[in-house]
Amino acid sequence: MKQRFSILQGGYNSGFIGIKGDGFVVIRNLSEIPLKRRNQLKKVVRSENNDRQVLYQAIANANGHPEWYAQIKATFARHWLSNANNGWWYQNAKGTWQQR
Repeated sequence: MKQRFSILQGGYNSGFIGIKGDGFVVIRNLSEIPLKRRNQLKKVVRSENNDRQVLYQAIANANGHPEWYAQIKATFARHWLSNANNGWWYQNAKGTWQQR
């Protein structure tokens, strides 16, 4: 996750990707991304979301409560959103895209 952050950061800064209300990353509008960057961003977003899902489940399992996955995901979602830089896009509680 740490290694791919610079690519994600570029996507956040350009507005190509954003943070969904559930804390996962999403490509906001694929058609706005230059063709030569699309596949890279799609792979990075997919890998990031997979790793986030594995991380949340691992934390829940390590605490002996696999059923806590949803709560841990919600906690991390709040963390990701609160740490978003100015100018980054995110979904508010109603699912509407906003810029921080």
